[in-house]
Order: sequence, then structure tokens, then C-alpha cells
Amino acid sequence: MHVMIINGSPRVKQFSNTDKILEEFTKGMCENGTTFEQYEISDRRQWDAIREAYYQNENILIALPLYVECIPGLLMEFLETLHHREDKVRLSFILQSGFAEGIQLRCGEAYLEKLAGRLGCEYGGTLVKGDNFSIRLLGEEQRKKVTGPYENMGREFGKQGNFLSDTCRSFTGPEVFPAYVRWMLSLIFQTFAKKGFNRFAKSWGCKEPLDYKPYE
Repeated sequence: MHVMIINGSPRVKQFSNTDKILEEFTKGMCENGTTFEQYEISDRRQWDAIREAYYQNENILIALPLYVECIPGLLMEFLETLHHREDKVRLSFILQSGFAEGIQLRCGEAYLEKLAGRLGCEYGGTLVKGDNFSIRLLGEEQRKKVTGPYENMGREFGKQGNFLSDTCRSFTGPEVFPAYVRWMLSLIFQTFAKKGFNRFAKSWGCKEPLDYKPYE
């Protein structure tokens, strides 16, 4: 099997958490002989080559981060240039985010399923996983603990050619944190984290408070 991979992160490769996830994922995926080619949506110079490869391949994987909106604007801009596929092609997704609870990514997952159909593709499922915010900030050993599990998911994808198995569905982790964990996190963000954000803002030259609402 040959897979065309699109890194849909708007960040350049060096600073892309999605790219670091794909590094581990493709290690596992290629163990059974699967090959791949990878493109970066952040490099507009690649867009013509990405479109050409998109129309020539039957197994396509788009990996993307979820920030607040479902799809980064740069990726959406590219997708709007694609034509409807009329041939047999499977489109799968890796959706990653800093949000730790699976429920935070489900709307994005549902949208991606619809997107595959609108592009004329068979939906190959979405690998959903959060709690990835700090990947590019970690040292190599700590980063491996976060990204390493994606290697096993790459093996699963290499065998199945999709993310529709129970193994892939369970990869997400907790759908919702228990009530006591949510309470503790809320307390942390209202105290220590808020102070930390304010210090960062001040060091960056921000003069207004972070809860400033000029249009209210």
C-alpha cells in the first residue's frame, strides 16, 4: 500500500506538533512494507504538487490540528481548490489537539467524515487524540512518551488501511474527565495558570488585561 500524507498544520515543519506525530506514525505504518509521500500545507510552494499527488493517489491521509475552529484556515483554503473525485479513493484523517478530553474533538471528527463525502472519497475514519499541546516544547525523551503511541497506530493503519477498528477508536483516551478532575483543573486555571498567562502577556508587551473586552 502507498499512502499520500498531507500535514495540514499551518505551522512550518520545524514548529509543527502534527509533523512530530507523523514521524512516529509513519515508522509503524512502514513496518509491513507500506510506503508514503508527505507534503506540508504550510509551504504554499508545494500546493501544485500536492494537488497533483492528490488526484493520482487512492489512499490519502490528512493530519491536522484542532485549535478552536475545526480546520485551520490555510488547509481549508487549499481544500477549496480541489475537485470532486469520481474514482475509487479512500480519505482518512488524524485529528490532534491540545484539548485532553475526546469530547472536545468530536464535532471536528463529524465534520471530517462529511468532508470526505463532499470530496467524493470513501471515509477511512479519523484517529482522534488530544493532550498534544506541549509536544514541540518537550525534550526528546518526554516528547517520545507523548508521540510514541502513534507508532502503534501507524502499524494498525498499515494493516487495515483505515482507522475504523476498535483499537483506533479506543486510542482517543478519556472522553470526559471525572468531575473531581474537572474541578481541580478549573481551580488551577483560575489561579496558577492565570498568573502565568499574565506574566507571559506582560513580557510580550501587552498593556490590557487578558479579559479585556473592547467591543462589549
